[in-house]
Amino acid sequence: MLDEVSERSDIVRIMEEIGQRAKAASKQLALASSERKHAALIAMADALMRRQDVILNANALDVANARETGMSTAFIDRLQLDAGRIRAMADSLRAIADQGDPIGDVMASWRRPNGLIIERVRTPLGVIGVIYESRPNVTADAGALCLKAGNAVILRGGSDSLNSSNAIHAGLVEGLETAGLSRDAIQMVPTTDRAAVGLLLSGLGGSVDVIVPRGGRSLVERVQAEARVPVFAHLEGLNHVYVDKSADLDMAREITVNSKMRRVGICGAVETLLIDRAALQTHAAPLIAALQVAGCQTRGDRAVMAVASGMEPATESDWQSEYLDAIIAVRVVDGVEGAIDHIERYGSHHTDAIIAEDPAVVERFFREVDSAIILHNASTQFADGGEFGMGGEIGIATGRMHARGPVGVEQLTSFKYRVHGKGQTRP
Repeated sequence: MLDEVSERSDIVRIMEEIGQRAKAASKQLALASSERKHAALIAMADALMRRQDVILNANALDVANARETGMSTAFIDRLQLDAGRIRAMADSLRAIADQGDPIGDVMASWRRPNGLIIERVRTPLGVIGVIYESRPNVTADAGALCLKAGNAVILRGGSDSLNSSNAIHAGLVEGLETAGLSRDAIQMVPTTDRAAVGLLLSGLGGSVDVIVPRGGRSLVERVQAEARVPVFAHLEGLNHVYVDKSADLDMAREITVNSKMRRVGICGAVETLLIDRAALQTHAAPLIAALQVAGCQTRGDRAVMAVASGMEPATESDWQSEYLDAIIAVRVVDGVEGAIDHIERYGSHHTDAIIAEDPAVVERFFREVDSAIILHNASTQFADGGEFGMGGEIGIATGRMHARGPVGVEQLTSFKYRVHGKGQTRP
């Protein structure tokens, strides 16, 4: 019992010190020049490329452990790094570096009748806590985006990716120090004890300003239930592709397969395919056959199973499932209205796509589907901050407050008002 108390006391002390150091670093970053932040990000990218072998060796340990514990193929795909993925991380850091610095931007300004000039100006949020699971690339993305927006960040990666995340973090710290910035600007929680997560969610005595979770439903639900500071989050990416009767079949086939199978384990992957009843005889069988050839298991309702072979019957739970695997549920709906109704009932407000040539149908879908990202004639796999030109993202926020969609540099800022007067007083 005494050992448990001592261990708990050590975790509390460690986390409080991390919070205090992050708060101090955030003050420095808020005043850091654009040139210094740019230099740090470029140095980080260079450090990741120099450390490629070290990172890959660390990742090999994580992947081996995941395989030994029976993790799924999709999980291992999210976890695994290779030379291309490390290069992509470095390229993302450089892209973030080359973006404009949002801090100090005048978002709006106006003059009042009494002569006061009022400006709304971007400012950093402060200290951001990022809690994530099996994606080691989040270490680099989150660290870089927070730095560019003038924020300090406390990273708490999953135990499954601990070796990989630590190896990447070492490169980020090297970049900070090369540019003369505090190494405390990007910190990793040094323990896998779940108590550390609880302490981070508490705000560490006022040190943490925002929490960003990136992971599965259980993680995000815990964060939303326990956090004592604001949260940018989405519960899951239960995404849909609706194929209208006006859709070009070849385009629909290519987009649907890419939306599902390019990478099945990312939050932008489609999980449910909705087919217009008026296109059932022409589009359903070719679309399902293409998915099956690509290695996807297909589950359908009675209507679609009547025209396509090799399917399993879908149940109510399939319409509610984020598979993150090579599985898709297929349902026939009564036109765009039926698609909108299904998405409203089962969707997670993350990403939904329509494949159609009828502009009136597209306009209605765009107007009535309340998701953070809506696409027309394009793959749901474009639901990514990098693909939006943001360099990267911490996650896709599905709430309606502050940040929605890809959480990039601008979404990691707040603002303040500056009021310029010439002696005005209020009567």
